Amino acid sequence: MSNSDWMSQLPAELHTVPLFNLAIPGSHDSMSYDLDIHSSIVEPDILKKFSKLYFMRKVVRKWAVTQEETITKQLDAGVRYFDLRIARKPNDSNPTRLYFYHGLYTRTDVETVLQEIHDWALLHPKEILILALSHFKGFTTTTEESLHTHLIHFIKTLFGDKLVSISSTPTLELCWERGNNIIISYDYQAAQDPEIWGNITYCYGNSMNPADVERKLSDFLEKERPSECFFVCGLNLTLPENAGVLKYILCACDTLAKVIWRSLPELIRWLKQEGGKTPQLVNIVASDLVTRGNFVSTVVKLNEKI
Repeated sequence: MSNSDWMSQLPAELHTVPLFNLAIPGSHDSMSYDLDIHSSIVEPDILKKFSKLYFMRKVVRKWAVTQEETITKQLDAGVRYFDLRIARKPNDSNPTRLYFYHGLYTRTDVETVLQEIHDWALLHPKEILILALSHFKGFTTTTEESLHTHLIHFIKTLFGDKLVSISSTPTLELCWERGNNIIISYDYQAAQDPEIWGNITYCYGNSMNPADVERKLSDFLEKERPSECFFVCGLNLTLPENAGVLKYILCACDTLAKVIWRSLPELIRWLKQEGGKTPQLVNIVASDLVTRGNFVSTVVKLNEKI
């Protein structure tokens, strides 16, 4: 069964439930399928000095790709939340051109991808999309204000009256009545605008061990789950930010995608168990490799129990 229009197919009793209380599938590092092997290394810091070495860029890419399909295919699969980490390339000839990144920069620029999302949203007006823009790496003190101003202006011009205002609690029914289906979460405090939402809390296990991720998320849901706002449970694994990362990236026979794929069944079992207890507590669930297995269907089915 296709999940391309799953929101419009939810039962009527869920149309007035705040989106904060629905279970929504999301993708972690959504643009990492598009990483450019020819770009410089953005992270980890200990490897940035090796950017000129092709084999090192290749290694970084192996351990930075968390998604395999394009944004459009993720949308078609039912993903409705996107983790979009933005960066400015140093010495880019275009002063306002921005890219995404995860280890390396992407090949495709931000404006092109947002246009693709816009075009999909026009064809699926009852599917509410949440775009979380964050990090803004490479924004310096002399350029950040102009870059943020340019990007926000582009977003407002592109999406226009499709943007969901922060002035009311969004539900499917309210969004449909107003013709809104784009929520922009923007992690920059100076971005004060009635149509631009603030940063969405993203809880994750900060570990490569699925059991650690599950414990951290269970504790978060029990003790720290925010009320009346969006939040994300990140099922994703996380590489160490220190020298411990070398243990993984120097392993020639493995990749991050392989490690994720081995761990995903266990994480999905945890999600079914935890979501079955109190489904309205889960909200956005972000994962790697979102188009594999039954991740999206598992999240969507949690709404049957609300």
